[in-house]
Amino acid sequence: MSVKGTFPELAPLVEKLRGRPRFLVFTGAGISTGSGIPDFRGPQGIWKKWTPVYYQEFLSSREARIRHWQYKLEGWEGFRDAKPNAAHRALSRLDRRGRLDTVVTQNIDGLHQLAGHPPGRVIELHGTNRMVECTGCGARQDPDPVYSEFARTGDPPRCSCGGFLKPATVSFGQAMPRDKLASAFEAAARAQVVCSIGSTLEVEPAASVPRAAHQGGAFYAIINRGATAHDRIADLKVEADVNRVLPVLERRLSSRRRGG
Repeated sequence: MSVKGTFPELAPLVEKLRGRPRFLVFTGAGISTGSGIPDFRGPQGIWKKWTPVYYQEFLSSREARIRHWQYKLEGWEGFRDAKPNAAHRALSRLDRRGRLDTVVTQNIDGLHQLAGHPPGRVIELHGTNRMVECTGCGARQDPDPVYSEFARTGDPPRCSCGGFLKPATVSFGQAMPRDKLASAFEAAARAQVVCSIGSTLEVEPAASVPRAAHQGGAFYAIINRGATAHDRIADLKVEADVNRVLPVLERRLSSRRRGG
């Protein structure tokens, strides 16, 4: 473990990043828990309380649509009001210094963009909770009025075209957007260093992105509190709070830059 929060075990990753290689960052729920957003599969995870509604069930059952919106409504204010934490901000500073190639995220909270990453450099594999989308025509709109209307009426909302409105996230049983997944694997193919942050790496096909980068020759680091599905193949594992580790990584890379 680290000494006085300096995390000496980061040294191999810092050394690999010294020459400004193409650096891919892959993030999961663990990077956002420090912003007050609960994870899904942990001991206090969301799925301990709610049973997920599958996409086909959402389309075919009014009762399922109500359950899905009730679940989303319960956590909406927390998502809406969440702010980027120290880990998000550290990655954003690295990005602004030209240290990152791409951020691929499983998260739906939009906190990477709020921290300052250009939207075009963040690939959201599982969609975003910050928009509502029509399952019919695909039109998107601001969530707040939709949530307010559902809270008032209890009726699952519909688009003006008649289609069902749904938070613009990928539900169980719903196909992941092919363009997003293709872009993620393109970033993996060009990566020379990949770091998975705050993910148990259990959800596929998302978890295949950092694995593909590693199989293509990239140095693979994992920063996560707790075991992951890729621990045995990683070149480096740092088991600690990402909100403590990433600011240290960013400072060490910054000091190396100033020192030449």
